[in-house]
Amino acid sequence: MIRSLLRYLKGYVKIRVEGRSAERFLNMCGFHQIYIWGLSPVENAYEMYLDIPGLKRIRPIARKTHTRIRILERHGFTFFLLHYRKRKLFFIGLLLCIVLLKTYSLFIWDIHFEGNRKWPDETLLEFLDTQGVAPSMLKSNVDCPGIVKAIRGEYNDIVWVSASIEGSLLEIRVKENEDTFQDDAVQSDGAQSDNAQDESEQKSSSRQDSEVSGQNKAVDLVAADDGIITDIVTRTGVPQVHKGDEVKAGDILVLGRVDILNDSGEVTGYEYRHSDADIYADTEMEYTDSIPLTYDEKVYTGKSRYQPYARIFGWTVSVGTLKADFEYSDTSTDESRLKLGENFYLPISLGMRSRREYTLEERTYTREEIQQELSARFAHFCSELEEKGIQIRGNSVKIHIGSDSATVSGTLYLNQKITREADTEILAIERKEKLDESVGTDN
Repeated sequence: MIRSLLRYLKGYVKIRVEGRSAERFLNMCGFHQIYIWGLSPVENAYEMYLDIPGLKRIRPIARKTHTRIRILERHGFTFFLLHYRKRKLFFIGLLLCIVLLKTYSLFIWDIHFEGNRKWPDETLLEFLDTQGVAPSMLKSNVDCPGIVKAIRGEYNDIVWVSASIEGSLLEIRVKENEDTFQDDAVQSDGAQSDNAQDESEQKSSSRQDSEVSGQNKAVDLVAADDGIITDIVTRTGVPQVHKGDEVKAGDILVLGRVDILNDSGEVTGYEYRHSDADIYADTEMEYTDSIPLTYDEKVYTGKSRYQPYARIFGWTVSVGTLKADFEYSDTSTDESRLKLGENFYLPISLGMRSRREYTLEERTYTREEIQQELSARFAHFCSELEEKGIQIRGNSVKIHIGSDSATVSGTLYLNQKITREADTEILAIERKEKLDESVGTDN
């Protein structure tokens, strides 16, 4: 391949050698070390390839052997330039293209995120924009360590960040704290939860308040639902239940108040702590879902409108319009950014907007379709529970078909974290007073 590239850059020709002494011509080329390739006999002549320096050296040999040389084909960059030597605008455009590509390579044209689940790309892009990081910025102005530090400082539930430049692409990989997803799953079944950043601010403010008061904030862990304890691992606090115990919603599972006893076993004070434990229990959940027996189905008529467009440096140029007298229609957009190679993105995007007409026709579910639809929705609900860390041990869900709708209902048997936090009751310490008879004062 390298030899072919060098031949193309130098230029080469295909010639035909005719005459009675063609064989002598070939022998003299070999004697003078003139390299030829692709030699093939054609009628009473020979055809072959040789480069331009070799073409100049064979002229004396052709005269000496009384052979005639005909050039059949010309190949290579040299002949390409010779052919288009009068087309100056072509070479100017080629040079301008090279300059533009070199200029474009100095900028960042796209930012790609990987590993983010809780925080969408739009939110992270808005934050980076406040830090002065956005597409169309110079690569030399991109501070990867600064980006990592800024993201870690803004989002407390992001535990790891890396930023790197690949071509014209700024790639940011993040790893979020998976514990925050489990906390959100438990809180979604009960009270309304704030986002992770607000929670961290509340926790930090509570720590500050506790430090001011001189003690840690006292927190109990209570049952969020009825169930039977299957596993308990206590890190801080006094456990009030054991494996196999049956609990009701609101029962204290781990107490944040620790008794301080004297040598006689009497309570002389209390130490308050922030309870921390992993407690799992078998619970039950009622599930109900229904769908009507009839539905409106989209039937496409085949009529559609298309609008191609191009987006260059944020400017959009489109051809045609999507306006049409369609009562019902779907609109979709398909856009792709141009790039060279794997990571060299260009500030040019090509896309197509389309609008398709459809009509609505009333359909009735068959029994099989009802079972498939309700089963698919039930499976999706179960998958969401499993993503939250909730294990499904079994179910007793059944489908009932009525006159107007079909309903699926039953009980799900789960195993999940059952704890939620509650403030610990603060108890006053009773002190016994004794009269010192010898002194006449209170001891």
